[in-house]
Amino acid sequence: MILIQGQAATCPHCWEPITLSLDLSVSGQSYIEDCPVCCKPLIVSYSAANGEITGFSVEASD
Repeated sequence: MILIQGQAATCPHCWEPITLSLDLSVSGQSYIEDCPVCCKPLIVSYSAANGEITGFSVEASD
């Protein structure tokens, strides 16, 4: 089972497509990460079960 997975998203600041690495060994996380394109902060939240993403969101952190 692969526990690190890339997840496609769109930055809510610059609207560029980005890929985030998610650690699926935990059942869920919420953290702040800077956009790799515009460097503005994003709130990344996800939940996972059995190595599969069950919920995912990316929001602007102001």
